[in-house]
Amino acid sequence: MSLNGEIPHSILNGSSLKAIYVMLNHLSGKLPDIRSDSNLEELHLWGNNLSGNIPESISNVSKLRNIALMANSFSGHIPNSLGNLKFLEELRLWKNKLTIETNSNGEWSFFASLLNCKYLKVLDLSVNPLKGVLPTSISNLSQTLQVFSCADCRIEGTIPMEIGSLNNAIILELTNNELIGSIPTTIGGLTNLQYLGLSGNELQGSIPHDLCGLKGLFELSLDDNELDGPLPPCLGELTSMRKLHLSFNKLHSSIPFSLWSLKDILKVDLSSNYFNGSLPLEIGKLSVLQHLNLSMNSLSNDIPSTIGNIRDLQVLALSSNRFQGLIPTSFGDLVSLESLDLSGNNLSGVIPRSLEGLRHLNNFNVSLNRLEGEIPSGGPFANFTSQSFMKNYALCGPPRLQVSPCKRNTHRNSKKTLLHVLKYVLPIVVSIIIVVTLIVVCTPLKKKRKSTNSTTIEDSFPLKEWKRISYDQLSKATDGFSGGGKFRHCIQGNTF
Repeated sequence: MSLNGEIPHSILNGSSLKAIYVMLNHLSGKLPDIRSDSNLEELHLWGNNLSGNIPESISNVSKLRNIALMANSFSGHIPNSLGNLKFLEELRLWKNKLTIETNSNGEWSFFASLLNCKYLKVLDLSVNPLKGVLPTSISNLSQTLQVFSCADCRIEGTIPMEIGSLNNAIILELTNNELIGSIPTTIGGLTNLQYLGLSGNELQGSIPHDLCGLKGLFELSLDDNELDGPLPPCLGELTSMRKLHLSFNKLHSSIPFSLWSLKDILKVDLSSNYFNGSLPLEIGKLSVLQHLNLSMNSLSNDIPSTIGNIRDLQVLALSSNRFQGLIPTSFGDLVSLESLDLSGNNLSGVIPRSLEGLRHLNNFNVSLNRLEGEIPSGGPFANFTSQSFMKNYALCGPPRLQVSPCKRNTHRNSKKTLLHVLKYVLPIVVSIIIVVTLIVVCTPLKKKRKSTNSTTIEDSFPLKEWKRISYDQLSKATDGFSGGGKFRHCIQGNTF
């Protein structure tokens, strides 16, 4: 409600008041002392500008169950007397400037005061300059503790094995500290754990197989450490896992085949390691995967075309590996894709025009490959700059992309034109050839028939013109056939 100014003493000391909710305002100044006869059970002052120490008097409000003072500017030590609040369930102090008193061993003395809080479920001290080391007395925290978060607290030393005593822990977060040593194997016994955050430290050694006992794990964050060795294949048995963060470590060998059986996983980040080998076709079975980052490894061979089956994929980063072959045209089926980084590989061939249909694609990088041919211009490619295509084998396109202009292939164009012409001319040409062939074949036959007819006519024509003469007429004309009897005998009995 944009309230400002200081908190009035009278509000906190109202005897009948049980809960105060004034979070997300602009309140400033110090937190007033609270009388011990207060009936206050919940105190929500987070998201203001309160400063100064947390008053010791807060430990006298015996009915307090929930203290939420996060996202302010409180400073000084966390009161050791908070253990007097035997009904305390939630203590949220994250994002302040609080510190902790330590003993001679550098361990937090504050923990000892919480041993009386038998109902404590949430302890969130993140983003405070606590320093020191985690005490082994962490094992004495309430068995009801579900959330233990000390991220960004400048904690040093190792993670005590006793942390495995937090049997009911659901969230265990120690990210962005200065922790060294190995991951305690006892964490594998926290069977209720759903989130394990150890990223941003200096942890070494291998990922213990014991973590495979966390059957209910939703998110595993071990990135930005110095972990080495192979990935335990049994991680593929954590079927409840939705997010896996292992980037910026020294993990090596091939990625376990079992990892690609996590069909419900949403995010996988294995970037900046030393993984080798190839990706199997089975990677396409991660049907709900949204984020896949395998950049900066030593993965090789072809990129599986089955990745195109992951329709919900939003980020695909495969840069700085040894992938070769073509960019799969099936990538055009990644309808949800927003970022595609294939830079720094040995990919060849052309950029598939199927990618023009990815209307959500706003980040694209194929630089440092061996690609050639014309850069697509449709869809999202109209917005990409030269940085997306630099240092390739023979890409061409418009001047704004700082590549060579595309040379039109005369032979290809001529062939295309010829095919276009033949489409319409060929039927006509074929028709003409058929007609000419018929003419050539039929003309001699016609002449022969005509010749035969002419001969018949010539032979029969005299018969029509000759006059028939009788024997008597011929006898008289020849004076009784005076040429002799033989001639008379020859023509006797014939009619002319």
